[in-house]
Amino acid sequence: MNTNANTAADLFELFGSPIHTYTRAQAIEDGVLIELSYYESDTASVCRQHYKHPIACTAAVFEIMQKAVENPRYCNDYAGILHDMLFMSKAMARKLDESTVIFRCIIMGAGRSKYHDFKLQVGPGDQGEPVITIMLPRED
Repeated sequence: MNTNANTAADLFELFGSPIHTYTRAQAIEDGVLIELSYYESDTASVCRQHYKHPIACTAAVFEIMQKAVENPRYCNDYAGILHDMLFMSKAMARKLDESTVIFRCIIMGAGRSKYHDFKLQVGPGDQGEPVITIMLPRED
């Protein structure tokens, strides 16, 4: 008997049905998550170059990207920043567990520091499919 494998039915029997659920689709609709795989054609292309799963980021991460793009001293665009982030998530990542890595990326023009730490997590989407979320290290 495998004690590590719990089915949804077992969990519902043990804990009851959920009181409230908040789906990824709702988070995207509310602006809590920004779907980068469909944000612009350039970002969608960058996402597909690095990972095969849909990629979203939290509003806090998108704010860092937006500050860098809007800074007139630098010639940043979303696709370039995203490329750097996704490259660093593979090249210089520190693995926290099987589905989570922490990485640092240089983003000029997004604030006083050019160094920004991020967390990339692969988890289940609304239908159980693999999806990727980029967030700040303190976000969940």
